Amino acid sequence: MKNITVVGVGYVGLVTGVCFADLGNQVVCVDISEEKIEGLKRGVMPIYEPGLEELVERNVQAGRLTFTTSYDVGLREAEFVFIAVGTPEGVDGEADLRYVRMAARSIAELMDHPIVIVNKSTVPVGTGDWVSDIIRNHRNGGVEFWVVSNPEFLREGAAISDFMYPDRVVLGSLDPDAAEKVAQLYLPLRTTIMITDLRTAEMIKYASNAFLATRISFINEISNICEALGADVKEVATGMGYDKRIGHAFLDAGVGYGGSCFPKDVKALAYMAEVKGRHPQLLRAVMEINDYQRQAVVNKLEQALGSLEGKKIGLLGLAFKPNTDDMREAPSVQVAHILRTAGAEVRAYDPVAMKGAARMAPEIELAEDPYALAEGCDALVVVTEWNEFKHLDLVRVRGLMNQPVLIDGRNIYDPSTMAELGFYYRGMGRGYETVEV
Repeated sequence: MKNITVVGVGYVGLVTGVCFADLGNQVVCVDISEEKIEGLKRGVMPIYEPGLEELVERNVQAGRLTFTTSYDVGLREAEFVFIAVGTPEGVDGEADLRYVRMAARSIAELMDHPIVIVNKSTVPVGTGDWVSDIIRNHRNGGVEFWVVSNPEFLREGAAISDFMYPDRVVLGSLDPDAAEKVAQLYLPLRTTIMITDLRTAEMIKYASNAFLATRISFINEISNICEALGADVKEVATGMGYDKRIGHAFLDAGVGYGGSCFPKDVKALAYMAEVKGRHPQLLRAVMEINDYQRQAVVNKLEQALGSLEGKKIGLLGLAFKPNTDDMREAPSVQVAHILRTAGAEVRAYDPVAMKGAARMAPEIELAEDPYALAEGCDALVVVTEWNEFKHLDLVRVRGLMNQPVLIDGRNIYDPSTMAELGFYYRGMGRGYETVEV
């Protein structure tokens, strides 16, 4: 058993803390938000993540997991401190490191014994060196410390499984012994552990996310070409995926990626390249294609309805992906904005993201369920591929709508079936439906 402190109780920090506790370690989670900490003490989760609430309850009851707003309490017995605070997007696309700086200074000023400090947040290349300098310049006396980079690869909606059954664990440090100590924490997971230097570890995170975002934008580019030529992008992606060099993952055409990672990380990597005099043309194209996909959905609505002025449009889904309530960079927000600018009335329903949507996009009218959403709508748009939407009573939905127009931004329905049900249906890159042959 090791004594671990995790700074930050967002998606990464809370999942990291509770999973390490579940592996038998003593974990203290620190956050400056009294509201979040007091909520967690009462069993109220600050985020929605399948299985998280049960895991927190189990480890709190076992005495392995505690929560505090005090760095002093959190650092008292700590052997390892994981920094897992937010790194939001800055003005020019750079990562904003103010919370990392605050955490590093607080650790430096209060630590009174040797600690391994682990950067878990997604941070620009070179941040590990910068954190070392902050701690070295603000520590009391000559307390020994080591800095290790340990980028996270957790998918929202599957974060617990991703932590417990990772493809790999990446560790970077200028001190091999410190990296080995952190590696010992992950040995129970029986996975590949890669040890490298600080900057390479930080770059692995950005390169991984940029590559996955590129796959999404690539298939969306192919989707748009499929529409022009009469091919079906779902079949194209399936055929491509059978090639072992390509695989099937991240080849689903749609309204594009969102969330707290891909948009921010691609921008941040492009910014880092530009600052160093490089020209990230591919990354710029990835972002441009992703932005266009929001407009592509609206274009399909205009083709079906003509002017959108005064039309009632219902959005099926608000979260950026299923199994999360995260609204950060969600395509739904951008689609709703474009629609409202065109004069449409926008309504929406999401199984878990309604509370967050009410804060982030108060102009969107919220419906209590998909059928209440459909009533009186001139069109519905699938924005998030929740399983609930795949099993709707579509005959009932059609009967409730003012016009049976459905734009499938995630290609969850079969075009032939939708036509038989009497819908004007358009997916993303679905072939013969969009061309004259």
